[in-house]
Amino acid sequence: MTIERQDRRSLPMADHVRGKRSPVTCMLKCANACLGPECNRTDNPTFRSVVDAVLTRRAALGLGLAGAVAIALPSAFGVGPGRPAAAAASTTLPFQPIPPVPASVDALTVPDGYAWHPVIRWGDPVLPGAPAFDPEAQTPEAQALQFGYNNDYLDVLADPSGLTGVLVVNHEYSNEGIMFPPSLGAVERSRITKMAQGMSVVEIERDAIGAPWRATVGRRSRRITVETPFALVGPAAGGALLRTVDDPSGRMVRGTLGNCAGGTTPWGTVLSGEENFNGYFTTPTATAATSRYGLSASPSSTRWELEDPRFRAADGHEQEANRFGYIVEIDPQDPTSTPVKHTALGRFKHEGANVRIGEDRRVVAYMGDDERGDYLYKFVSKHRYNDGTGPGARRQNLQLLSEGDLFVARFSGTSPAAEVDGSGALPADGAFDGTGQWIPLTLGGRSMVPGMSVEEVLVHTRLAADLVRPTKMDRPEDVEPHPTTGRVYVALTNNSQRGSRHPLDEANPRTGNRDGHVVELTELQGASGTAFAWSILLLCGDPASPSTYFAGYPKELVSPISCPDNVAFDAAGNLWISTDGQPGTLGLDDGLFKVSLEGPTRGRVEQFLAVPVDAETCGPVIHDREGSVFVAVQHPGEDGSWEVQRSAFPDYGATGPGTFAGPRPSVVQVVRA
Repeated sequence: MTIERQDRRSLPMADHVRGKRSPVTCMLKCANACLGPECNRTDNPTFRSVVDAVLTRRAALGLGLAGAVAIALPSAFGVGPGRPAAAAASTTLPFQPIPPVPASVDALTVPDGYAWHPVIRWGDPVLPGAPAFDPEAQTPEAQALQFGYNNDYLDVLADPSGLTGVLVVNHEYSNEGIMFPPSLGAVERSRITKMAQGMSVVEIERDAIGAPWRATVGRRSRRITVETPFALVGPAAGGALLRTVDDPSGRMVRGTLGNCAGGTTPWGTVLSGEENFNGYFTTPTATAATSRYGLSASPSSTRWELEDPRFRAADGHEQEANRFGYIVEIDPQDPTSTPVKHTALGRFKHEGANVRIGEDRRVVAYMGDDERGDYLYKFVSKHRYNDGTGPGARRQNLQLLSEGDLFVARFSGTSPAAEVDGSGALPADGAFDGTGQWIPLTLGGRSMVPGMSVEEVLVHTRLAADLVRPTKMDRPEDVEPHPTTGRVYVALTNNSQRGSRHPLDEANPRTGNRDGHVVELTELQGASGTAFAWSILLLCGDPASPSTYFAGYPKELVSPISCPDNVAFDAAGNLWISTDGQPGTLGLDDGLFKVSLEGPTRGRVEQFLAVPVDAETCGPVIHDREGSVFVAVQHPGEDGSWEVQRSAFPDYGATGPGTFAGPRPSVVQVVRA
């Protein structure tokens, strides 16, 4: 749908976003989810009522948490000149934290001593024959050969030489209102945006190790779109819930939608999470399952259902929406391979999936369901990882996510209910912490949910999880295990309904949690076990607020941070967090932040960069040993229009072929100058 600038005050979320994000983003990215009926209306108990007093607390777990520091000093967002320099001795990315950037600034801001450049932009060539980018003459055929829109997850996979490689990127959604002139017909816009979403595999090259990467057209280059064939694999594949008039076998589906975060596996494939797929469908018949996933009879923002009957869940296409909401796996080295959707990992609004190899060599994948009041999940493979180097080992590893056990998390706290009062004030024991259990949904090929088959559990995973009473979380987004310590970090973006629709609990302890928080998990029985310990690492927000907490680090020495979204790690073991929502919560452009995890600086937050106006920071990749950081800049200038663009990122006034006066979502590399 083309949304003209003058119409934006009438958008459904215009009076509800309270500045958190643009109402345009709410419509296009998540189908105004906050206005719809609450997807999770179950009455699960808070974990305060199921505290297991015999489980040990953090002092016995060796988590090394710093004690509380009761400081509430004025911050004035004052990290920058005059503050301590930001660099662990072991990192090759020393930097002075940048001062926070006001939300109106249309610039990509990096520290002194660093420079940035776009590796690839929306419309740049990916495949042979791609025409020069021209948004006024764009066609579906051109877009299918070019880099897609609104890049999210990314990874940079270098070849052994270090001079060539591939860049793999998700394209989450599109915004016709700023992409194309109004003169371009609605049907043509619809066909183009189908080609602008999905994924890109881009060949890259550079002149020397540590030099900037540049995109090129090569043998492995590939575009994956809403029309690309995918194989459905795993226990639910072929079942009645996945069959349609176009695919009576229930084993092949066209396209992938809402691709948000992801992960790279130890065997070299890339995982992508299908997140807000519900907004692409109109579903005339309401059921418990369609309501739980936010499907409705309302027209979609894309209007694809007007020309493609599979997006109207009727007349033989009733199960089409059941074929989206999975973890997708692609092989970036083989452009002829058929990508797959893994039903064994469940169906929900996947932010992404990140894999580790457990002590028993089974593969463990961590996943968040990105909706207010939804859950944290874990998958454990049936078979074990083969660390051989031959083609046989890789073929075996490519099957690891097709069969295994699926779990959902239930958290228990250690503090009395009266000490979790919604203010963010620490309990008497000095921490929000406790233990938890991974509750099985499937185990050994059997359903562990009474009254539901394995197929039903894996297609209607939200309904299955509701029945085993896990803990409702504050929008679990990226969930990643640390590469050396094995601790798992969960980014919880926000939940303005915490304390009202969703009761307070110790893992989600703030009323109206608009700034979000980060939870640290430690598996107690190994990665494939069912018991874990947890603690809150960060309660995000303005450091001057008494409701914030930074693992005990002095609050006057940290950068303000709000709405954590994606996480990553550097070679020195630091956590890096990208944000999505700071313009509304702090009045600041979103950014990328480094967080120390060990020693006396544990909890220190330092801002590395800020993205342009209206944009969010996505998919951070930290190659600190080479002095590089990569981010995907998504939806810059989102709240503009074709006639009145709000951002000129990344070309900023450049002229000549392939330039554009408006914004172009891009993958950016930041390097030591």
